[in-house]
Amino acid sequence: MQDLCNVTGLILKAEPFGEYDRRIVILTRERGKIAAFAKGARKQGSRLLASTNPFCFGEFKLYEGRSSYSVSEAAISNYFAPLREDFEGACYGMYFLEIMDYYTRENNDEKEMLKLLYQSLRALCHKGLDNRLVRYIIEIKALSLNGEYPGLPEDHKYQESTVYALSFIVNTSVEKLFTFMVTDSVLEEIKEIADNFRKRFIDRKFKSLEILNEIPC
Repeated sequence: MQDLCNVTGLILKAEPFGEYDRRIVILTRERGKIAAFAKGARKQGSRLLASTNPFCFGEFKLYEGRSSYSVSEAAISNYFAPLREDFEGACYGMYFLEIMDYYTRENNDEKEMLKLLYQSLRALCHKGLDNRLVRYIIEIKALSLNGEYPGLPEDHKYQESTVYALSFIVNTSVEKLFTFMVTDSVLEEIKEIADNFRKRFIDRKFKSLEILNEIPC
């Protein structure tokens, strides 16, 4: 007999499975990253049709089998609707989902990563924030949360505002991360730093990042 469990999380990936089902990957507060099957979720009229797509955040009731989970119910509290109407925002959002899929693991404590992803997607929906800055913040903070942040390169002198911004990103709680703006010159230095870190520490190419790089700044 399968056990029923409740998790709170955000869907990172969704892909067709079989004729009408979906396989989804959820970053959860309770169990880290998990995969689950949603039976009949691709059928018109299914109660799981809208609630088993990427960006869906909410509570999921899952049946836990020996080797997999099955979605019983989903109560979505945030669909991040603005990203569905903004191509650039959606591209950034999909990149953020890919970053989290790369960093997170099943049965790990991923509460801070989930919080970072949620707040980053909220920041993308905020028209007053530069999407590029949001991107560099999540890239650097995820590296820091994963225990890999190496500090600023010593062979390069950066503007004082850049040094302060990096320190703020690394040391500030996730809830307060997206509360500052920078000049274009500081943004360019942060980009250089984030790009360097990504090349050093991430051994995967992201499809969404390739699309993002084609979008004019």
